[in-house]
Amino acid sequence: MDEMTQLRELRADAPVPDRAALAPGRERLTDAIAGNGGRRTLALRLRLTPMLRDWRVASLGAVVAVTAAALVLTQVVGVQAPDPTSPATVAGDLDLTSPAAALNRAADYLERQEVPPEPRSGQWIYTREVDGASGNAEAVKELQEAGVEVPPGFGPDRWVPYDDKATGHDASDTDFRTARESYRIAAALPKDPEALLAKLRVTFPTGDGADGEKEESEDAHSFRAVSVLLRSYPIPPDAMARIYRALATVRGVKVTHHLVEDAAGREVIAVVRQEHMEFTRTDLLIDPVDYSYAGTREVVTEPYGTVGSDEEPAEQREPGDVLIDIARTHAAVVDAKGEKP
Repeated sequence: MDEMTQLRELRADAPVPDRAALAPGRERLTDAIAGNGGRRTLALRLRLTPMLRDWRVASLGAVVAVTAAALVLTQVVGVQAPDPTSPATVAGDLDLTSPAAALNRAADYLERQEVPPEPRSGQWIYTREVDGASGNAEAVKELQEAGVEVPPGFGPDRWVPYDDKATGHDASDTDFRTARESYRIAAALPKDPEALLAKLRVTFPTGDGADGEKEESEDAHSFRAVSVLLRSYPIPPDAMARIYRALATVRGVKVTHHLVEDAAGREVIAVVRQEHMEFTRTDLLIDPVDYSYAGTREVVTEPYGTVGSDEEPAEQREPGDVLIDIARTHAAVVDAKGEKP
């Protein structure tokens, strides 16, 4: 019997590495392909030609094989491997054991990235989002099948001017900022986490409890303010790093100990928070490769019933029901409305 046969039989029960285990290798591979000392952006990834993407997939297969062999070899020499039956299977640089571990790892990566120039006033921000809430998706589909033009903001593709001064919006919406305003707010944020969160709470104020509006706790306010800013595009990578380090300090913030599937079918990191006595939690979704904003969800955690009306009947919500399910699949700076990267 040869040595390789003995090795396979010795560890025949070794777990197959999952995406969480392979993500660090995939990150390093895509860094190398992008060049410039590992610097890459989401816009660069979206501009790759089909030939380059095919080459990357082929190379990724080789990395997977090498990584799998390395994991088996590590187990043979006695280093404890992640338990595949535990809530988390983490390896290498992807650490989902705590918010601090996951978000500080993301910040470390982002701090190494080159800060691209700020977009010009005449440029546009293109985003594409998948809405996993069945009611919203079905409504858009029905409009499209009926030949009705989908209103702006309801279809998957959206273009907004970077310096969108002319766009009208509800003055009571204190969360609204143009892409240019959000970029500059993020760029000017302090490094100290406590000072950063205080700044964001002032920038995105909370309600005063009037007109039946529920007051936010300071921690809920911090989490919401961070979430509002992270939905903007683009945000300088060094500013994103400061935001992630601050987010890790917000009380009540947790990270799922495994990657979760978003509305687009991708596996992503979920940073979650549930306010005391609430029936739902908010999930902030992050790409595990480049740590960009990947979407948001609102998930029911306790059963509750809605109040019915003439327009909408009462409904019963159960744990696990997803009320909001948005996945951002593309984001880029383009030169004209209608242009895609």
